[in-house]
Amino acid sequence: MKISYDREEDILMIEMKDKGTIDHAEQTDSFIMHYDLDGEVLLIEILDASEFLSSLIKATISGKEQEISSFAR
Repeated sequence: MKISYDREEDILMIEMKDKGTIDHAEQTDSFIMHYDLDGEVLLIEILDASEFLSSLIKATISGKEQEISSFAR
């Protein structure tokens, strides 16, 4: 697994596999999942990553269950 961040575009990219060819992608709110022909996830992109990570950290620190994706409008 490889994680990288594009500061200019504010996108967090998580490469799940180092090999494979992307066949298609599906977007739900601020998450884009890239799949190969077999339906395996190759890449996850999190748009507006700084806001997502901020929400995640706040939820973790508070110890309360919060909807992490609430920033996606």
